[in-house]
Amino acid sequence: MQPAPSSNTSSSSKPSDDLAVPGSSAQQGLSVSDLSVKPLGPTPSQSRFQVDLVTEGAGSPAGGSLTSAPSSPATSKPQTSEQEPPAAEEAKGRFRVVNFADPSGDSRPPDVLGNEGLQNGDTVMSEGSLHSSSGGQHHYYYDTHTNTYYLRTFGHNTIDAVPRIDFYRHTEAPLGEKLLRPSLAELHDELDKEPFEDGYANGEDSTPMETAAAKEANESKGVVKFGWIKGVLVRCMLNIWGVMLFIRMSWIVGQAGIGLSCVIILIATVVTTITGLSTSAIATNGFVRGGGAYYLISRSLGPEFGGSIGLIFAFANAVAVAMYVVGFAETVVELLKDSNLLMVDEMNDIRIIGTLTIIVLLGISVAGMEWEAKAQLVLLVILVVAIFNFVIGTFIPMESKEPKGFFGYKAQIFFENLGPDFRDETFFSVFAIFFPAATGILAGANISGDLADPQSAIPKGTLLAILITTITYLGIAVSAGSCVVRDATGNFNDTVSMGKFSNCTEAACKLGYDFSSCKNNKCSYGLMNDFQVMSLVSGFAPLISAGIFSATLSSALASLVSAPKVFQALCKDNIYPGLQIFAKGYGKNNEPLRGYLLTFMIALGFILIAELNTIAPIISNFFLASYALINFSVFHASLAKSPGWRPGFKYYNMWVSLTGAILCCVVMFVINWWAALLTNVIVLALYIYVTYKKPDVNWGSSTQALTYLQALQHSIRLTGVEDHIKNFRPQCLVMIGTPNSRPALLNLVHAFTKNVGLMVCGHVRMGPRRQAFKELANDQARYQRWLIKNKTKAFYTPVYAEDLREGAQFLLQASGLGRLRPNTLVVGFKTNWRDVEMKEVDSYINMIHDAFDFQYGVVVIRMKEGLDISHIQGQEELLSSHEKTSAPKDIILSVDHGKESDADSSKVSSKATSEHNSPAAHKEAKSPATPLNVVDQKLLEASRQFQKKQGKGTIDVWWLFDDGGLTLLIPYLLTNKKKWDECKIRVFIGGKINRIDHDRRTMATLLSKFRIDFSDIMVLGDINTKPKKENIAAFEEMIEPFRLNEDEMEQEAADKMKSEEPWRITDNELELYKIKSYRQIRLNELLKEHSSTANLIVMSMPLARKGAVSTALYMAWLETLSKDLPPILLVRGNHQSVLTFYS
Repeated sequence: MQPAPSSNTSSSSKPSDDLAVPGSSAQQGLSVSDLSVKPLGPTPSQSRFQVDLVTEGAGSPAGGSLTSAPSSPATSKPQTSEQEPPAAEEAKGRFRVVNFADPSGDSRPPDVLGNEGLQNGDTVMSEGSLHSSSGGQHHYYYDTHTNTYYLRTFGHNTIDAVPRIDFYRHTEAPLGEKLLRPSLAELHDELDKEPFEDGYANGEDSTPMETAAAKEANESKGVVKFGWIKGVLVRCMLNIWGVMLFIRMSWIVGQAGIGLSCVIILIATVVTTITGLSTSAIATNGFVRGGGAYYLISRSLGPEFGGSIGLIFAFANAVAVAMYVVGFAETVVELLKDSNLLMVDEMNDIRIIGTLTIIVLLGISVAGMEWEAKAQLVLLVILVVAIFNFVIGTFIPMESKEPKGFFGYKAQIFFENLGPDFRDETFFSVFAIFFPAATGILAGANISGDLADPQSAIPKGTLLAILITTITYLGIAVSAGSCVVRDATGNFNDTVSMGKFSNCTEAACKLGYDFSSCKNNKCSYGLMNDFQVMSLVSGFAPLISAGIFSATLSSALASLVSAPKVFQALCKDNIYPGLQIFAKGYGKNNEPLRGYLLTFMIALGFILIAELNTIAPIISNFFLASYALINFSVFHASLAKSPGWRPGFKYYNMWVSLTGAILCCVVMFVINWWAALLTNVIVLALYIYVTYKKPDVNWGSSTQALTYLQALQHSIRLTGVEDHIKNFRPQCLVMIGTPNSRPALLNLVHAFTKNVGLMVCGHVRMGPRRQAFKELANDQARYQRWLIKNKTKAFYTPVYAEDLREGAQFLLQASGLGRLRPNTLVVGFKTNWRDVEMKEVDSYINMIHDAFDFQYGVVVIRMKEGLDISHIQGQEELLSSHEKTSAPKDIILSVDHGKESDADSSKVSSKATSEHNSPAAHKEAKSPATPLNVVDQKLLEASRQFQKKQGKGTIDVWWLFDDGGLTLLIPYLLTNKKKWDECKIRVFIGGKINRIDHDRRTMATLLSKFRIDFSDIMVLGDINTKPKKENIAAFEEMIEPFRLNEDEMEQEAADKMKSEEPWRITDNELELYKIKSYRQIRLNELLKEHSSTANLIVMSMPLARKGAVSTALYMAWLETLSKDLPPILLVRGNHQSVLTFYS
């Protein structure tokens, strides 16, 4: 499309002030030659929305700065008012317009439009502003800033883009180039900052797959595409008009009568019509690519159903080729037999002719879709002529044909044949024989990739083919039933004599023939006995044989094309990795030559077997399974109420589609119950396999939409249910940072929340605001994928905040949904609290205080080796990759060798962040790993501690204070897990020496009421004993740097220091909480004495009153209590009961 002349040329001379770009102020002085040397594509230092000025000032081609432009061949021409200015002429070599709609409808190229198309002051899109710097990528950046369409529409230049189809294309879309609209950052961010840093819109770079797809799309120009008649209607009619039409239809009429034959045809038509409507609905819900039934089902129901159906559908088509070719070969052998021209014997002749036939058909298919389509047209003509030949023959009764049962249209014959006369058959068995004739409605959809407009062609062609073929079948059923009697001897002498007329009541008797002998002896003619009735009735019998040949060969050819196309689409999606070699296509039409050869081999194998009576019902069931799933897809998509389900074809109904799916399943069992069971078993087995393999694809299936809808409905329903103690479960907000940085923390919490409660991995991002925002979305997808890959049932939730406390407040308040909200905060212990700024420690402790304010329980986890392995993560991944010879996908590197705090679980320094995502970090990952030191080696081993089975050991529960039962519930949940089920719970409680037995019995009674198994209860009577002097001295030495020491300074100076550094410990505070400090020291001694060999210690966490206990003193208590011990959980519930003994 061309930009039309601007109505306001003066406004196009410079961009709007509010959209100034670097260098725009200098553009008034730029010459055309200056513009021509502008580097192609945006670079990291320039925006892709550059203003390319072509000319300036109406009617002054030589004015202004443009006079300095070097002469082009165009400039030597005399310039008149009708000619283009030189700059505009020169611009043609450097600028182009890409599909830009002119409201006036004038679509002439710029060089044809001349001055009319490119006025002075107009600018168009340049190659430089269109192409990214991705090295030939077919991503085009839409340079709206340089197009006067916006000047005409909005009165000033803007980089904002109006709606346009090219923004919504996939990268590999074959119908046009993908354009990228301006990102929100480019429109919204401050002007003095670069909209993006890497030269790609939204920071996007195309994947190698997208690059290949774009290249393939570019190369696919000029391929042969079919319209709805040649591509769908012809194929469907040829497939539905099978051998059944010529050699079985008359027999069905004889068995079921005209009435029930029409019922059989109409039931089959109902099934195929519903499936056709469903196919049309799916085909018009977005762009359809190659793959037919597989593509429609997989994109609707997901890879599990699509992958299973795709494989059996392709196989069914391959075996169907053999069925049709053998049908053809049998007909040829019958003709040879009649002429005594058999080569070997009947069976081997079928094999020889079948093999030669399929080789010829393969040659036609490999020659290309054009040749195949021409062959189909020739076969269609023959088939239509054969049908008309039969119809004409019904109006030409001949006396020579009367002994064989053909009398022309007679009312007596019609009424006699109206009712059924089943002989060794039932209605259902006759239906089972007919129904395969109705299949073939997907013949057009199967080559969806070769259709010019699949969305229009598939509905029109499929439904019209069903209508035409149904009318044909009904017409032939009625015609045959009205013209031919059920039994005839073929003997001219079987006429009615005057004496026998009273005993003869059949229609033939009234027409002068007595075929009553057929009741006792099997006759050779009539509807019931002769499969060649259509040849008998037709005007020219050889044309019926030609029709049979045409029907079999066209169906074989259609199946031979369908199977490789469907199989190629399946292999391209890499659902079954071992079949990837069949995805490759050749030539401009991307022909699946390898698929053709595979289909040829399968079909040839079954032709050589030549026993297809057993396999035929299985093939019919495979097709019916595909139909059932197509119908179910429409029902499922409608049920999911996805906004993306917007079919252009409106004549469908979800309940009708469901009825169609059920009908298909019923027909499967009617045709052959064991084949239906086998089909279901195969589909189920393939479904389980694909589900287990979890292919890395996302097609926005209705399964995803329904899962979302159900989750939403259940979440809303849950909000109406009041919480109950019996249903309490720990729902943990784990301040873990990046999930792979603290595996021990992740694994331990996951152990007691998996399949029990919610787990949210909170990550507070700090550092430069812009950088953090850019990485939040990437982190969300990346780390959630990492959690899924590592089979961790958790949600990753990153937030941006100025510090850890603020981020934690955001998460504490906003995490979760309805009743699915965290109720327990889990943090790692801050091991380096004495070495960092006290502001960080203050933030850490205040985070715990905030959790209690929000009525959360709190769990602090400490391991003596530490939790944070982010500084050695890269080396860990490299070591594991050397062992496995293939590196994992999601290697997250952090090369910060200054050890981070274990507790700042959500904190990522700006330095670590930049290294995290920088190319340098990834480059470093490829270099040889440096050996780990002893400390890091122990840390790495400890980080895997909770991934292993714990064996026989103990979980020691030090339930010193009643917090509602959370301290007891967590270890109980752990022992229910497989890795912890051999561990026994030992309970430690405080008590008095003279009441130890009483306290033990009381606790045992309580635990038995709670139905919690325990191996031992220990009452600590010496809990208040004064700790050892060396331990007291060590505690005092630890807190010395954090004391205020107000006695050694003036009161005013002390007050000022306390206000500036509120974390400092005053002498008064130390004296006030002396006993509590001694208790922490004493408890550590008792823990070392009783629980030094425990697998895990779960202990009541001491509380510190806000505003009374300083940050440094509280950290000293936690440090003292938990140091030099096995893994320990300091737990404090919110003092609401989480255990109950009531039923």
